[in-house]
Amino acid sequence: MTRYFEVQQRDGAARIGKFLLKEDIRTPYIIDTRSLDKSESPIIDGGSLWKYPSLEEAKDHLREIRQKAGEDSLIILPHQDLTPEAPRNLTIKMAEGAEEIQDAGATGAIYIPGQQVKEHDLYVMEGVGCFENNARNLLSLLFEIKKDIAPDTAIYAPNIATPENLAMLIYLGIDVFDNTKAIVAGHNDIYLTTAGQFYLDSLAELPCRCSACSSTDLISLREMDKKGRAEILEKHNINAMEAEAALVRERIRAGTLREYIEGQCRMHTWLTALMRLADDEYNFVESQNTIARNNTLVATCGESQNRAEIVRFAKRIQERYTPPASDVLLLLPCSARKPYSTSNSHWKFINALGKSRKFVHEVIITSPLGIVPRELELTYPAAHYDTTVTGYWDAEERGWVASCLENYLIQHKYTSIVAHVEDAYRVICEMVAEKLGIDIIYTSLGNVSSPESLKSLSNTVSELCTGRKRSHEQTQKDLMKAVSDYQFGKGSGEILVPEGSTVKGPFPKHQIFVGKKQLITLIPQYGTLAITIEGAKALVGQGRYIVKIDDFVPRGSLLAPGVIDADPLIRPNDEVIITGERAIAVGRANMNGDEMRRSSRGVAVDLRHVKKLE
Repeated sequence: MTRYFEVQQRDGAARIGKFLLKEDIRTPYIIDTRSLDKSESPIIDGGSLWKYPSLEEAKDHLREIRQKAGEDSLIILPHQDLTPEAPRNLTIKMAEGAEEIQDAGATGAIYIPGQQVKEHDLYVMEGVGCFENNARNLLSLLFEIKKDIAPDTAIYAPNIATPENLAMLIYLGIDVFDNTKAIVAGHNDIYLTTAGQFYLDSLAELPCRCSACSSTDLISLREMDKKGRAEILEKHNINAMEAEAALVRERIRAGTLREYIEGQCRMHTWLTALMRLADDEYNFVESQNTIARNNTLVATCGESQNRAEIVRFAKRIQERYTPPASDVLLLLPCSARKPYSTSNSHWKFINALGKSRKFVHEVIITSPLGIVPRELELTYPAAHYDTTVTGYWDAEERGWVASCLENYLIQHKYTSIVAHVEDAYRVICEMVAEKLGIDIIYTSLGNVSSPESLKSLSNTVSELCTGRKRSHEQTQKDLMKAVSDYQFGKGSGEILVPEGSTVKGPFPKHQIFVGKKQLITLIPQYGTLAITIEGAKALVGQGRYIVKIDDFVPRGSLLAPGVIDADPLIRPNDEVIITGERAIAVGRANMNGDEMRRSSRGVAVDLRHVKKLE
């Protein structure tokens, strides 16, 4: 049970938290290494067991530390230090004695792989500094810790942080660091920056204007004695780390840390490796990522298409999406403006289709999302991404988009497929058509927006759709069903948009009613659904996106300690249903389902509607 640490804000695995100690400490936090043995420090290292002749003396020393520091300091319990290369069975055996050491206040402990985890407020990745430049081993240790400890527990990575790598380490979910490397670098005439390290004698000028750098100049700094020079460099290096930590906290608040680390990781090859290997751990990374966010998803490099939000969108189209009943598929290019239907090019396509439009199923081809069915063009991230437009798609990009289209056409059969595309879009369509042995009708005559091409599109679709009937309301219902399935899983659309229901409200503010009872509303901001109590009652039988509570009626917010169980499918910002013996409620998740079950602090769900059960 975490008593002294609370996560307050998240951006993927990165988070801003707070230690409730003698002074409130915001994380990500950088400890001054030199203060770790001082009783007035909010975080104190209890020391190594190697220096004590007996365990009893270590316990006595811990009691002395606690008496001096008070109950509102966090003490890292005395520990048996071994290198990460030590055999695991030896490490566990050596740590058995340390398990007897207990303390009633805020505590931290060295994480021992394979040892049963006890309840602490902070866990130390002992020896993690050995894994600098070894991305695979660092991630292996970090993910093992994440699986073992409570999700609202802080992780401390000592002797590894620099201004260059800090953002990436925070992105991976580490909360606490120290300034060891900054201090050591200063005493070795090394000048640290977010762009890497520089030896002082290699610089032509000081590239920083912090208080340390502005107090001198390069020539004066070089002429100082070693002690004076070390003090200035040490102060600069620490300033650079603190400034980077502050910037990363702002990025977390804005929900744009991924965009930042995609650029920052280029400063060193091992940082790029960390990002790529972390992306390969899709289940872990995706579970931490919000289902939707306010800001634009900016995709500027090849790794962007491996982002959890993008892969999740593609997987949900494969696994959850059911297209409307139409046997004519129309493939279209994407547009810079989102949602696509508001762009100039798509307005031309829509006008060219005319009355035939409701008889065809439109799918947009795009990078990095792959494909976007028209019904999901509002749904995050389809209406919320921006990417570099050069007219050139590399082989990996074409391969990814082609695989998304191929998987879709394998699952869903059409009598006719029309592609109104040019350039890379056409290359992708031709690749897929050849591989699957299908015919595609191409209607563009050199420029998709030219009058000749638009006329070709109009005539082709009109001929394919002659004699068909379909109401406008059915098209609206198709959209609501598609979003329902995407958000809550296959079959949800039939429940939330049942036979006999009616659609109210203009696009994009559709609402579904059954008689006078409203079930769902489309939220244009995210392209997701908000459900009412009536909608929750209809959907609860599926057993998905359910948060179970005990015998009480929640008000305002549901805190994590009040959660008995939660669907592991739940992601931050998901619409969820809360059920208990005395109440049913709906709201937006603040954390994923696993965190709700395992956390002892923090807001689990922001409630919107609560109904007391009779």
